[in-house]
Amino acid sequence: MELVSLKKISQESKISLLKGLGLDSDGEYVLDSTGGKILDRYLEIPIKVDNMMILPGSTIVLDDNEISIMKYMEEFEDEF
Repeated sequence: MELVSLKKISQESKISLLKGLGLDSDGEYVLDSTGGKILDRYLEIPIKVDNMMILPGSTIVLDDNEISIMKYMEEFEDEF
């Protein structure tokens, strides 16, 4: 499995990726199918497209920060 950093991908490509997951963006935030802002599952903060993260084997969009990564790894420890 090859990891790809979303930091180096264009905004347009990130939004296309989100649309492929059934999500959307207003150009700044990740949005759900009804236009509501997606919140980070662990910190409950709105996820910005420029700071979004999708971990391998998942379709969960998170904010790219140490706490969310650590909490994700704790929750899905059997996946690693």
